[in-house]
Amino acid sequence: MANKVHVKKGDTVLVLSGKDKGKKGKVLEVNPADQMVLVEGVNMTTKHVKPRGRYQQGGLVHQESAINSSKVMLVCSKCGKPTKIAKKVFENGDKARICKKCESEIDD
Repeated sequence: MANKVHVKKGDTVLVLSGKDKGKKGKVLEVNPADQMVLVEGVNMTTKHVKPRGRYQQGGLVHQESAINSSKVMLVCSKCGKPTKIAKKVFENGDKARICKKCESEIDD
């Protein structure tokens, strides 16, 4: 069975729980197999990096870590509110994601 995630790469999302609750960010990466998303500026961790190669410098790197997709909610680009997603199929077979609050089509 294929796992599905309700957000796509490039969507703006709101974090619902955890240490970054209330923050908004852009989805950088989606991993549907693990139900995880990588959100810009959210769940920052410190990674120790060794120098690889002769001229590369090592040290501490601050980077985003993945969070579970159930902890984020899509923010509508039209009304700017966090919303659930409805799906609509048109007569010609095209599919679209619809905002449940303002009923406008969410840009892909």
